[in-house]
Amino acid sequence: MESQQRSPLLEVKRNIELKTPLVKGPSRLPLPGSRLKRGPDQMEDVLEPAKKRTRGVGATTKIDTSRSRAPPITTVPQTQGHTAVQKVPKKTGPRCSTAITAVLKNQKSVPSVPAQKPGSTAAPPMVGGKKPSKRPPWDLKGQLCDLNAELKRCREKTQTLDQENQQLREQLKESQQQAKALGTERSTLEGELTRVRAQAEQGQEQLGNLSARVLELEERLGTQEGLVQVLQKEQLELQEERRGLTTRLEEQERRLQASEAALSSSQAKVASLQQEAAAQAALLAERGDRLHGLEMERRRLHNQLQELKGNIRVFCRVRPVLAGEPTPSPGFLLFPSGPGGPTDPPTRLSLFRSDDRRATLSGAPASTTRHDFSFDRVFPPGSRQDEVFEEIAMLVQSALDGYPVCIFAYGQTGSGKTFTMEGGPGGDPQLEGLIPRALRHLFSVAQDLNGQGWTYSFVASYVEIYNETVRDLLATGTRKGQGGECEIRRAGPGSEELTVTNARYVPVSCEKEVETLLHLARQNRAVARTAQNERSSRSHSVFQLQISGEHAARGLQCVAPLNLVDLAGSERLDPGLALGPGERDRLRETQAINSSLSTLGLVIMALSNKESHVPYRNSKLTYLLQNSLGGSAKMLMFVNISPLEENVSESLNSLRFASKVRLPPSPGPVRTPWLVVGISIPTSSLCLRGGDIYQKNWFTFARHLAKHYLPGFFWGVGTVG
Repeated sequence: MESQQRSPLLEVKRNIELKTPLVKGPSRLPLPGSRLKRGPDQMEDVLEPAKKRTRGVGATTKIDTSRSRAPPITTVPQTQGHTAVQKVPKKTGPRCSTAITAVLKNQKSVPSVPAQKPGSTAAPPMVGGKKPSKRPPWDLKGQLCDLNAELKRCREKTQTLDQENQQLREQLKESQQQAKALGTERSTLEGELTRVRAQAEQGQEQLGNLSARVLELEERLGTQEGLVQVLQKEQLELQEERRGLTTRLEEQERRLQASEAALSSSQAKVASLQQEAAAQAALLAERGDRLHGLEMERRRLHNQLQELKGNIRVFCRVRPVLAGEPTPSPGFLLFPSGPGGPTDPPTRLSLFRSDDRRATLSGAPASTTRHDFSFDRVFPPGSRQDEVFEEIAMLVQSALDGYPVCIFAYGQTGSGKTFTMEGGPGGDPQLEGLIPRALRHLFSVAQDLNGQGWTYSFVASYVEIYNETVRDLLATGTRKGQGGECEIRRAGPGSEELTVTNARYVPVSCEKEVETLLHLARQNRAVARTAQNERSSRSHSVFQLQISGEHAARGLQCVAPLNLVDLAGSERLDPGLALGPGERDRLRETQAINSSLSTLGLVIMALSNKESHVPYRNSKLTYLLQNSLGGSAKMLMFVNISPLEENVSESLNSLRFASKVRLPPSPGPVRTPWLVVGISIPTSSLCLRGGDIYQKNWFTFARHLAKHYLPGFFWGVGTVG
């Protein structure tokens, strides 16, 4: 195919080499598609030097190989004295372009004819190699003949060049077709080459994989051969071992026969042991029943012991002096030893108070009055939190045994009620209050009773009673602050159980969950700044834990609530208080607090006297706790007092209130109560002494005064010391 492509190019080269120079004089060849600018009749105008300037004669051949298509070869007409410039069309394909370029390089360049000056005639042709003589200027006819002869020669050359140009175009067209065919064939061969290379690469990859597979199989073969050798060795060892086992088997058969004889005798022994096991099972069941009976007896005796101690008990706790507070004078508070001597915990408290009014009126030095109080237990300022809980641990156990338990913290603001119930800040285990310690004790004992068949569940709730409105302290999100929607309702028709609507009841099973609830309740509780405390609790907080126990094997159930109540501050109203916007809120809060505390005292006194009517509904606090106050319920009140002399008045009121709660039921009329009504005028006071009236009537009268005259009076309840 290359020989066919090269033959036209060689032919073109041969034809060009045989030809004479293209132009030896001025060219008058027209461009393709255009007409001749000058004819024979216009040759005279060329002779005029003023109209046209003659140009040098030269022949230049140019070949453009940069275009794909082949335009026709044109000869540009030149003025007198110049040769025509040939343009060779571009050839598609690298081989054709290279061939044409080589041909044109081999062609000899035509010498250029120097240009004639304007006005001069053309030189006559050379004869015999000699230059013809120059015609004189006046021989115009001879010059015209020379020009005609030269024009004739140029036309003959033009026809010859047109023929050669036509042949070259045909050859170029054939070369283009051959180049196109070669390009198509090249593309096909390149695609085939790419496919063959891909197949070769795939074959190489497969060959590599097969080589790796062969190596792997050879390695496995070597491993298998080694394994076969090992197995053959083991087979020999096993055969040897088999012979030894056969010998041992024969020996064991002989021993088996002897054992069968011994087995017959052992079966008789097993029968007797089975009889003994049945007897032991019966004894175990009997002891289980006895253990259950002892547990129930323990619960009964425990409850009886708590009742002997009193279903209504009062503990007194004196908080320590805090940093920055004045140290009280020696002998301000005394703690006499218990009945058994100094080793017994104290149960009495003596408080000394100087009467400043008498010193002012008489001019004599103020006398000191001693006030003695007796309670079930008294905790001096140095008492620790664990010592306090140790005294109520048995009471918490009663709640697990199925008896309702209610523990109050009573006292003025800043006396340590919240510290007693919840503990101190910072998460110090030594400062934990009654609530976390009680829950830990219940979880521990419930885990121990699980081994006896008892399963317990605990559900906690935490509410506060602020201005006789129940609020949920465990509310979160959008429910926060919507305590007005909480109401105290019966759990169901005919049910004695009370629930708080819209309040959260959270099942708890570990101490961590209880700590989370206490932290949330501290954030939601209503507090305000008072004269006694920067953050004073202005509401009663009630932590309720519903305890449910079940003994599935015996079909026993016990349900009881444990109530831990942190009461609001019990301080009285200041008679000289200026009623500003903030003081009015404190006034309403104090009125609601004193009213609910007064109702609590009435309820406790009614329960102590075993009266037929107990005014639970007079306060939201007593109405919520009514199932934990009467009947077999156990109640304990912590009266918290301040060790400072400046709070002696409030401390005396708290101690007197606690003493009345602890009083045993009275069989007849009471002549000792005093009702002191102090008018808000500082210089006057009125004392009324009750006569032979019953306690319930006296407390009714006190409640009436508190309800109708509290905005203008401050009042206190107590006995004459």
